[in-house]
Amino acid sequence: MFGIHSLFEAFQYQAFVDFGYLMLLIYFLAMSGVTVYALLQFHLLYLYKKYHKENPEIRYKQYGATDQNAPFVTVQLPMYNEMYVAERIMDYVAAQEYPKDRFQIQVLDDSTDETVGIVAAKVAALSAQGFDIEHVHRVNRQGYKAGALQEAMPLVRGEFIAIFDADFTPRPDFLRTTMAYFEDPKVAIVQTRWEHINADYSMLTKLQALQLNVHFTVEQAGRSYGNLLLQFNGTAGVWRKDVINEAGGWASDTLTEDLDLSFRAQILGYKIQYLEKLGSPAELPVDMNALKGQQFRWNKGGAQNVRKLMKLVWNTDKLNGIQKMHAISQLTAYGVFLWVFIAAVSSVPLAFAFSELGISTHFLSFSVLGLFSVAAISYTANITAALNRTAPATFWEKARFFGLFLSFMPMSLGLSLYNAVAVVEGLRGKVSAFVRTPKYGGNGGQQQNSLQKASYMARKISWVTIAEGVMSLVFLASAIIGLATDNTAFVLFHSMLAFGFGTICYYSIKHLNFGN
Repeated sequence: MFGIHSLFEAFQYQAFVDFGYLMLLIYFLAMSGVTVYALLQFHLLYLYKKYHKENPEIRYKQYGATDQNAPFVTVQLPMYNEMYVAERIMDYVAAQEYPKDRFQIQVLDDSTDETVGIVAAKVAALSAQGFDIEHVHRVNRQGYKAGALQEAMPLVRGEFIAIFDADFTPRPDFLRTTMAYFEDPKVAIVQTRWEHINADYSMLTKLQALQLNVHFTVEQAGRSYGNLLLQFNGTAGVWRKDVINEAGGWASDTLTEDLDLSFRAQILGYKIQYLEKLGSPAELPVDMNALKGQQFRWNKGGAQNVRKLMKLVWNTDKLNGIQKMHAISQLTAYGVFLWVFIAAVSSVPLAFAFSELGISTHFLSFSVLGLFSVAAISYTANITAALNRTAPATFWEKARFFGLFLSFMPMSLGLSLYNAVAVVEGLRGKVSAFVRTPKYGGNGGQQQNSLQKASYMARKISWVTIAEGVMSLVFLASAIIGLATDNTAFVLFHSMLAFGFGTICYYSIKHLNFGN
């Protein structure tokens, strides 16, 4: 009897050890995926710094404000239920320092609420002022934004098409500056950098600005300077109309039609001109559920484009090895959230198997490797970028950045579940609606008042929000047990995860509209 009992205990112990090694393997593979992504980001950082060191002054050319030789442009404003910002974007387009008879405005309105009347009234007012403007109102949302853009193509009279989402407030010289770069016939797209009119509104908007500055300063600029494939960001850019048609037009089979079409155009041999110094201000989402919806669309759309474009990128002879590597990295970039989530989940049982596996607690350094890489890139984009600074950053500016970064990392980790679900759905080919990101107009107190009465806020708690709350408790318990048992390898990692998931869950519930 004693022998059988001992044998059973030995079997249980061996199963426990085998499970521990399995979790270690899964964790290692997931963190390796994060590490590869970080290394490619560092290469973009190198390209960015190298270019600015060799080219400290970047000058842009412009057309004159009254130059009748300026190309004819169609400005498209796709929108869906944007009653808080519809008038504003139309006013900003009308204020362009560009010959009035050299551009056409199309408001591509799929709205089903008060936005329709607001747009109609504004179109009539601008038309009376002599603007060439039309209100294109569809009775359905077939194809969503991509469908609206494609259906409007026969109505386009311009050789070039500028596109703005409804929350943007383009600078008066936008058309004058962007259009000058189409003198090169190989330029298919001119993309400008996003700026943020409400970055200081709340901690949530500050953290979004931190992240987006990395994309537009290091990623987009680094790819541009390294002659790599770039992404049209869906707005605040201009297309050569003929290239849209040559590349196959706007397609609605992914949620990121901008990435899809821009890659197809570049594989044909065209290029994107990125204007780092020309900022296009826009509004950041101010409630958590709007942000999560935007992140979901970007992540799922990115995964859908992996299915659609990976083979095309791999097989083309128009790209060299480095270009293909970075193009594939860009297509799969959103998968980093899936890797992070897998690493997070596998680390919980792994934390309690460390002592039995004989692994040093110094393994912690591997857990937070990505923390330092992201910090270095974010620091460059937000503090030391030549674009943003005419003088060295002060001590307090640097301190403010690191304070924000300490919140940014846990919040990014906390979004990993929601974004991982989006990636998995995209890879599986699951179809879902294009959910636009609601915007409320204004900033400061004005924006808060609008937010409080907004009709676009989410009204129910999703299962993901509940799961985020549960995971916050799990990681908190793991961190506490780790401290109590002197098993500290994952205490920092799990503390960050607990804070991140808990914060995302809290604000997801706080920003619900429980009204009728």
